[in-house]
Amino acid sequence: MDKETLLTFLLNTNLVSLSSAQGIAQQFSHKAIPKNQFHLAAGKISDQYLFLEKGYMRTFAHDTEGNEVTTGFCSPGQIILEISSFFSRTRSKENIQALTDCEGWYITYEQLNQLFHALPEFREFGRWVLVKGFSELKNRMLFMITETAEERYVHLLKNNPEIFQQAPLKSIASYLGITDTSLSRIRKEFSKK
Repeated sequence: MDKETLLTFLLNTNLVSLSSAQGIAQQFSHKAIPKNQFHLAAGKISDQYLFLEKGYMRTFAHDTEGNEVTTGFCSPGQIILEISSFFSRTRSKENIQALTDCEGWYITYEQLNQLFHALPEFREFGRWVLVKGFSELKNRMLFMITETAEERYVHLLKNNPEIFQQAPLKSIASYLGITDTSLSRIRKEFSKK
């Protein structure tokens, strides 16, 4: 596999020059994650800053009763890490699991810090990734508070339609904060429109 997709991702931010992007990409190593395998298991420290090139993943945690609650879906072209664990070097409360066979490119926490110190352009790129991630997290929190279940469903369907082909409906329902039965009802009503 070549790193063309990773290189394009770095360049499309308009924060990194071609020569810097090529140098950064050289630091990344290939990783394959078979379907259902964990990229990160709860209780471990997130140590890989992964650019997902192919496949789909989900992030989830267990509630106080032991039920899985999906906290996010990851699509190709995204940076995947459990940010709190990665940067604070603490054990993760979240799992990251492959929904399909996945492939990507990663660097370790140590490598990331070396790049941050060596390349100001990479620091700007890193800041962009963090701000984008924080914004998405804030929007998701607000959606859960201010939108109805139907509106959350429509939003997910409009912005990430591929998730409905890649993820089990139970995971989608928990991500939307509803029961499987409610999701089935919403899907049925929506298909009539």
